[in-house]
Amino acid sequence: MSEQTPLLRTSRFDYIPLRVRLTLWYVGLLGLILMIFGALLYVLLAQQVRQRDDALVRDVVLQIESALIEEYEVRQRHPPASISMPALDTFLPASTPMFVQVLSPDGVVRMRNSLLGDSVLPRYREDLERAAAMREMVVRTLLLDESAGGSYLRYVNLYTYPVYVGNTLIGYIQVAYPLAETERMLRQLAVAIFGTVVAVCLVALIGGSFLARRALRPVERVTQTALQITRAEDLTRRIPKPAADDEIRHLVEAFNEMLARLEEVFRDQQRFVADVSHELRTPLTTLQSTVDLLRRGAFETPEQQAEALTMIASEVARLKRLVDDLMLLVRADAGETLQYEPVELDMLLLDVYRQAKVLARASGKPLEVRLGHEDQAIVRGDRDRLRQLILNLVDNAIKYTPEGRITLSLYREDGWVRLEVEDTGIGIPKEAQPHLFRRFYRVDRARSRELGGTGLGLAIVQWIAEAHGGYVDVESEEGKGSRFIVYLPIWQPSPRDHSGGAEAATVHPASESHRNPPGRDVVNDQ
Repeated sequence: MSEQTPLLRTSRFDYIPLRVRLTLWYVGLLGLILMIFGALLYVLLAQQVRQRDDALVRDVVLQIESALIEEYEVRQRHPPASISMPALDTFLPASTPMFVQVLSPDGVVRMRNSLLGDSVLPRYREDLERAAAMREMVVRTLLLDESAGGSYLRYVNLYTYPVYVGNTLIGYIQVAYPLAETERMLRQLAVAIFGTVVAVCLVALIGGSFLARRALRPVERVTQTALQITRAEDLTRRIPKPAADDEIRHLVEAFNEMLARLEEVFRDQQRFVADVSHELRTPLTTLQSTVDLLRRGAFETPEQQAEALTMIASEVARLKRLVDDLMLLVRADAGETLQYEPVELDMLLLDVYRQAKVLARASGKPLEVRLGHEDQAIVRGDRDRLRQLILNLVDNAIKYTPEGRITLSLYREDGWVRLEVEDTGIGIPKEAQPHLFRRFYRVDRARSRELGGTGLGLAIVQWIAEAHGGYVDVESEEGKGSRFIVYLPIWQPSPRDHSGGAEAATVHPASESHRNPPGRDVVNDQ
């Protein structure tokens, strides 16, 4: 069952342009912060206003309390005394309307101010009892009847305060403080705070939209460039880098690097297709020409016909090798999984050495195949692919060594195994060496095709080496020969590998030099 790419969940908000979303998020967050700040400011100011009202009422109550106590003490010393308490209006501030009444201990109204008129403030028994028990002022918020106070109606705070002389309750003072002015002030404060928040959010909306548009302008250029590249198929275009070293610059740099990589891949693909077409055209043309000549009877003698059939067989074999190599590279590009196991590379090299001697004799050239230095070494890899790697190097050496010697060697050094295939052939020009492992690259195209090469052998060698965690290098001098060097990591078994078998084997660095193979600084990276 094929694995499907999971779909990202989206909402309606995701369809809004990014610039608008950024602005909305910014304004929304700013508005939320301002609303919280405004609410806290409102609560603090409202608390201060109410504390101011409470302090004003308490000051009035304390003055009336002093007058009541003085009147009570005079009456106690000189009954019946002629002194009388001043009118309640004398204790009240002229700028602040208040409703005041004085009650006897049993709750009967003794005095009231002129603003209250003939009305009476509510006398709640629970307020009187609680105030007397606590000897503290009790506050209740209520709505007065329209008959009390005329235009000063609305919500009021009703303060009830007990008056004691020693432990004797001599009465109560009740003050109704209108909240109209306080409410008006708090409403104005709320409107001012809300208006400020709205104004700031509007300014932030305009400024945020401008800043978001300006900040995303490079992203829009990236988008436009991508669209132009898609329409014009021009991978050579690049986006100018912004001056600021910020995230947008990093995005542009990453996008330009991606374009460069795409351009390189596209060119490689074009070159690969052209090379494949060219490589297939020559043998197919030869086959078609030979078959046409056979069909027309151009080859009259049996010897000529046999020669033509031999030519056809040779071209078919070459085509098969080319197709096999192409299929191998296609599987490699697709991420072919190799069958890894511990491989005794010295024994594998010995097998290839025997096969190389047969191939050298079959070539008809005066060649000597020698087995040079051979250390014992075990690597973890695919036995068939490693054999193919060595055979490709040997086959390459046989093709380009008219006469002389081919030497196979194996060395251990610092956690790595170094495999060498050295010949005394024609050598490779220095300018051609960096391109040797490119697909279909040939130093001498005519001669390579004449020798039956596909131009893919060294590319396969490089892929196999890299698939095993190694790499391949070349040293050559024109007219003196070449030496191909393959570095592979030595297999270092972990304790569980001894109990779990070869299939559990893993490659472990033996030392710092294992992670940094010898001679790596001089490798021609392809």
